[in-house]
Parts: sequence; C-alpha cells; structure tokens
Amino acid sequence: MGKKQKVVLPPELPPDVPLEDVQVSDEDVQFVAANEAYAGFLSNMDTRNITKHVTRVADLKEDALEAYYASRRRRKSSENEKENMIEVAHKDALPVKTPDGQLYYKTTPKLQPKPEGENDKANEDDWTVKSVVKLTKAEKRAKNKKARKEAKKQVKDGAEVEQDLQTSQADVLDEVKKDLSAEEIIEKKKYKLAELGTTLLADPERNIKSLREMLDISKDGNQEVVTLALKSLLAVFRDIIPGYRIRLPTEKEMEMKVSKIIKKMRLFESTLLSSYKSYIQKLTALEDQSVYKRVAVRCLCTLLEAAPHFNFRQDLVAAVVRNLSSQDDVLRKSCCAALKYIFTNEAKHGGEATLEAVQLIANLVKSHNCQLHPDSIEVLMSLVFDEDLGKSEKADQDKRGKKFKKGKNNEEKNKLTNNERKRSRQESVSKTREEVEVDFRSASLGKDAAESRRIQSDTLSAVFQIFFRVLRHTLQSSSLQGASESHPLLAPSLKGIGKFSHLIDLDFMADLMNYLGKLAGGGVNSSDSENSAKRLTVTERLQCCIVAFKVMKSNLDALNIDLRDFYVDLYNLILDYRPGRDQGEVLAEALKIMLCDERQHDMQRAAAFIKRLATFSLCFGSAESMAALVTLRHLLQKNLKCRNLLENDIGGGSVSGAIAKYQPYASDPHISGALASVLWELNLLAKHYHPAVSTISLNISTMSAADNPVSYSMLSPQQAFAELSLEQELSKGTNNSSISSGKKKKSGIPATFQVNTDMVDEIDESEVRKKLSEHFVVLRDISENEKLRAELEFTSWSLQLYDQYKKHKKRKSKAT
Repeated sequence: MGKKQKVVLPPELPPDVPLEDVQVSDEDVQFVAANEAYAGFLSNMDTRNITKHVTRVADLKEDALEAYYASRRRRKSSENEKENMIEVAHKDALPVKTPDGQLYYKTTPKLQPKPEGENDKANEDDWTVKSVVKLTKAEKRAKNKKARKEAKKQVKDGAEVEQDLQTSQADVLDEVKKDLSAEEIIEKKKYKLAELGTTLLADPERNIKSLREMLDISKDGNQEVVTLALKSLLAVFRDIIPGYRIRLPTEKEMEMKVSKIIKKMRLFESTLLSSYKSYIQKLTALEDQSVYKRVAVRCLCTLLEAAPHFNFRQDLVAAVVRNLSSQDDVLRKSCCAALKYIFTNEAKHGGEATLEAVQLIANLVKSHNCQLHPDSIEVLMSLVFDEDLGKSEKADQDKRGKKFKKGKNNEEKNKLTNNERKRSRQESVSKTREEVEVDFRSASLGKDAAESRRIQSDTLSAVFQIFFRVLRHTLQSSSLQGASESHPLLAPSLKGIGKFSHLIDLDFMADLMNYLGKLAGGGVNSSDSENSAKRLTVTERLQCCIVAFKVMKSNLDALNIDLRDFYVDLYNLILDYRPGRDQGEVLAEALKIMLCDERQHDMQRAAAFIKRLATFSLCFGSAESMAALVTLRHLLQKNLKCRNLLENDIGGGSVSGAIAKYQPYASDPHISGALASVLWELNLLAKHYHPAVSTISLNISTMSAADNPVSYSMLSPQQAFAELSLEQELSKGTNNSSISSGKKKKSGIPATFQVNTDMVDEIDESEVRKKLSEHFVVLRDISENEKLRAELEFTSWSLQLYDQYKKHKKRKSKAT
C-alpha cells in the first residue's frame, strides 16, 4: 500500500468581531505608516461602481435612502422609455416648451414585429406609428381631414361641458335664491298675521274683512305658517265673538231701508259668521292629518269653552266627543277638560250644550259596542242635577191644577154676577198678560224653570241610558261561553249609578237590582249569573255590591228588596281577594257600606262575618288586616251575643238554645254555624309584627259579653286601610328619618291603637328579626328536606334496579 498523504487543513478564520468592538493600537498605526506600499491599491479602487449595487449607502438615513432608490428606479424607467420611443415628425405635432426654455417633441412607441400567423390589420390606436413611415398624398389628406374632425369634435364637447357647468351653477343659484325667498316669505306672512290680528283686536267692526286674509294665509303649505295662523285666528275669535247668538236677516228684512249703523252691524255679523264657519270646517278637515291633529283638536276644545252659546255649537261638540276616546293622552285630556267645563258652567249655554254632548256620548258608546276608554264615561261624573228634579214636576202639576180650578170657579162666578162686557174685558186682559210674560221671558237673561227642568230630565235619561247599556252589554258578553272581552266602562258606570242613584226612576229600579245581582254573582237560581261572575274581577263584583247598597239606601222608602244574595257574595269574595290583583280601597268601602253602617244584622250572619274577617286578617298585609279588624270590632259592638265567640268554652260560649255545627267551607253565611266556633285568630294577631294590628287585636280579645255597647272612637275601614297602606307607611318613614330633633310626629292612628315607642323599637329590632329568621329557617329546612328526600328516592330506586340486574344475571348463568 502506498504512503498516506498528509492532509493540510486551512487556518481557522478569526472570530467575527463587531466593528464597534475593534480597537486600533498604536503599533498597528506605526506598521501601516511604515508599509504604505501594501495599501496603495486602495487608492485606485472605483468606489462609485462598488457602491452602485450595495443595499446600504454610507452617511444616508433610512428616509433619504428610500428616496434615493425611488429616484434611481424612475431614472432607469425613463431611460428605457427613451430607448423604446421615437420622436414624431416635427411637422405632424407641435413641441412643448418647459419653463426653463427647453423644447420637447411628442414621442411614439417603436413598431414591434408581429409574430407569424397573425393578421396584419392596422390598429386605429397606432396611427402615430404609421406617421414614421412615408405616406402618400391621398393618405396625408385623409389623415389631416380626420384630425380636423376630431379637433372640431373636441371643441364641441368642451363647449357642451362648459354649458352644462354653467346650467348646473345657475340651477344651484336658483335653488339658493328660492330658499332665501321662501324664508323671507314665511317671515313676511308671520308679520302679516301679527299685523292683521292687532288691527282686528283694535277695531273689529272696521277691520272685520281681515279675517278672510288670515284664513287665506292658513291655507299655506308650510306647517309653521299654518299652525301660527290657526292659533292667531283662535285668539281673535275668542275676543271678538259676541255674547249672543247671531241670526242673519231674512230676505224681507234685507229689502227694508235701515240706517248706516245697522248696515255696518249686519256686515260685521255676516262676515264674522261666515269666517267662523270656514275656520271650524278648516279645523275639522285638519283632524285627519296627523301633523295638525293636536293643534286642530285643541283649538276646537278652546272654542267650545269660550263660546258654547254661539253659532255652530253642534259642530264643536261633535268634534270634541269624537276625540273623547282618543289614544293620544293629550287630546283625550283636552276633550275631557272641555266637556267638564261645559257641564259645570251651564249658565253660559242654558244646559243645551250639556244635553247635546251627553246624547252624542250615548251614541258613541252604542256605535263602539261599549269598547271605549274609561275617561269617556268618567267625564259624566261632573254633571250637576237638581236634587228635587222629580219632586218639582209633581209640585208644578199640583200648582197648575189649583190654578185651573181657581180660574174655573172665577169664571162660574163671573157668569153669575158679571155681564158679557166684563167677561170680554177679562179675556183681553189675560191675553195681554200672557203676551207680556212671553216677551219678558224671551228678553230676560234668566232661564225658564220648566225649560231647564226639561233639559235636565232629558240629560238624566241619556246618562242612565249609557249606564244601563254598559250593564246589559257586560252581562251578555260575560254569559257567553269562552268570552274574554274586557269591560273598560263597567267601573265608571257603576260609579255613576251610585252617584245618581237617588234620581233613578222607580220603574227601572227592579231591573237595575236584577242586573247588579247577576253581575255580582247573587243570582242563586241562575247559572248564567255564576258564569258572568266568574268572568268578572273581584273588584268589579265588589263594586256591584256597593252600588246595590247605595241604591237601596237612597231609595229606602220606596224599595222593599232583600239584599241577602249580596251578603252571600261579599262573604265569598272576602277570601277571593288578592292584594296585588284587586283594589283594597274597594274592599274597605264594601265592608263599611254593607257591615259598618247603621244596620242591625242577623246574629248568624254577623257571627259568620266576624269569623270570616278574623281568618282574613291572618292571610294578608297590615292594611287589609286593619280594615277587617275594625269591621270585626264594630260587629261585636253592635251584636252582644256574638261576643260569646271570645270565650274558650266548647261550642262557642254560653249561647242558649241549639247551636248548629260550624262549617268553615260553607258558601252561605246564614248556614255556616259560626256561633259554634271560637276566635282563636285573635291570639295570633296579638303577636302581629305591626303594633297597630296587635293593639286592636288585644283590645278586641279583652271584650266580654257583660260589657255595655260603648261607642268607641275608632276609624272606619276605609280610613284604617288608608292609614296603613304601603305608600303612606313609606312616606311616613321618609318624613320621620328627615327629622333631626327628638320630637316624634303624631301618627294618624287613633289613641286606642297607640303603643309606646320603646315597644315599637323593641319589636322592630328583636322580635321581628327573630320571627323572620325562624320563618326563613323553617322554609330552608323544608326545601333541604325535599332535596334530600328526592335524592333518597333516586338512590333507593337505583339500588332496586341494581338488585334486579344481579338476579337476572344469576338466572342467566344458571341456565347456561
């Protein structure tokens, strides 16, 4: 084998050291200075060509370097373009002169050779390339002709563009001028309205023709101008309308010769009446437009309040009643306020406007099938009738009968004593007296008693027609199966019947009580009444009971109706009451009217209500409990034998005679046997969290059968409910917290229900907290027990399934 060759490795490169870390020593400097010949090649290097392609250039920042590369790229592209472009012949195109004085001629790209197989068609865009080639005379003429046509076309297009620009600028200027002129016109119309209104108010008779100009301005298309014109006309009409009704002269009266003053007055009245009619027609037409509806309706309401005696009152009343049940709260309130003003100020129109409005409301209720807003009936509560409306008619008839008898007797005497001449003289005197009386009535400002009585009777009949229609519709709609229609007018109708019950004719009283009994659920033998009562709310059924007792109380002398069914309804409705759903004020009113008024109750009925009210007091809040306990105390004071319920003996104390067994679930208080029970609820109510409830409970429980029926100073159920309602308790709490002094405010609770403040603080801090904590602990334990019981049932069920599975598996193994 040959000898192995020795491999010589190159020397290792020095490590890379950054330039910042390189340090030049003095020895290096001396060596370079001594051997300059070795470094002479550096002076002959072409640094420009070397730095031409480098990525970085010394002494240049990043922004400057980017600008440098961009300029170099543009320079290269321009050089390439110059190489590929050739100048156009000087005779074919004009040169361009730069600001420095240099001339530049147009260039065109060189003609590139086409590949084989392509057609040698000449492109229209390359006509400049062909100019390099020598053309014939015919081709030159055709080219020059084509160039001239294109130049003319360019000139024409430029002219059209300039013309379009000029027209667009003119249109913009016209629009701006129109806007400015429209604003000026609007301002001028505003000033014109102010001027016309001022002149009219200064001298209406002389400037009455200005009304037509104002009406013409109100026909403008601008919303602001129309609104301002309507309001200005309203202010003018309110001031210039006279206090009488205008009657235009007839044709015969126009033919008669009259003075200048009468002519001027006739012109004023006719112009005013025609303008007023046009204004009302304008307002009624604007009702259909949503933009002007509020302004139009409010102007109509204001006109009705200002001039109910004037012409075209029927149109105003019809428009106001038409918007009485509007969904817009502003319009509805304006219409209600206008009608209330008409009802309470009958001296301005003599009651005729009231009669018209009530009859229109009756037609509105009929046409809408009793589905209107409750305010349309609430407005009738402001009506005022004479208390002796029915009695005065009978008195007038008696007076007329007496006068007729006296006149008859006088005539007989005259026949016997006087001759025919005296008789004729008396007849002439009586005729003249009658004529004088008629003229005096027509000229006098006072109302005729008979006419006003007739208007009030017609108004009252229209009002009760509305109320009875609502009751009949409610009864019919509630008796239908599956009917879920609401009754928005029932509550205000019942309220109105209760208010005007003393004016109801006795012929309709039986039907009214029948309707109320069915609506309240009092018809025992009628299945329809029970169905209707189920579809009505507890509050509405309680209101029916209240109205029945009000009617009975106001007509006590003329009616002989048994109210037992209404007591049965109240007895059942007490437990159907729910605080969040029903109105506590209505329940308190029912307890006051039916149980607390001066009325002697049957012992069985009184005992049943005492027991039911004690049970009710345990279930609901402090306000309801207080109203019920006040009623309970009143019943115990009125019925001495019922105080045996306070005894602890079996059988309800020492009541003599046979006692029926107590039936707590009975629906009739007369057969409940409450005398056999004991008021054990008072013992729990004595520990009530509210001090007033606990105090009155202790006060009732200390009452005995031997005590005399002393008339204690106490509140009514309504006052007790109001005193302890949630809203008043919160307001009292905020007022007491704002007082910094040690003086405490007196409560509205009477002295019999007052307790020590130390006791209240003690209950609030310790007793109430303890009771609530125990209550929540019990609830939490119940919920936890329910969870544990469910888990236990689930675990036991799973274990049973597992046992069944094991048994099934064993059977399979044995079988195999």
